[in-house]
Amino acid sequence: MVGPSLSDDETRNANNQIRVGFVLLNGLTGALIAFAGDATPLQTGLAFLGGIILGTALIIYLDRWSKEFVSSNRR
Repeated sequence: MVGPSLSDDETRNANNQIRVGFVLLNGLTGALIAFAGDATPLQTGLAFLGGIILGTALIIYLDRWSKEFVSSNRR
């Protein structure tokens, strides 16, 4: 039987990197949309911050929701 190619620590590290990238992508998207709409620098910064907050909230929600599946397959 073939086991996983990554150790538990490597898997956890990769998952954390994906989470951080997802949150930063949400913040960057908000800032770029604000910038494209001729927002002031303050508004662009607030849009970035809002995207970061929204991305963090989404990650927390998805983490809690995914715990339902983790217990069934231990990953």
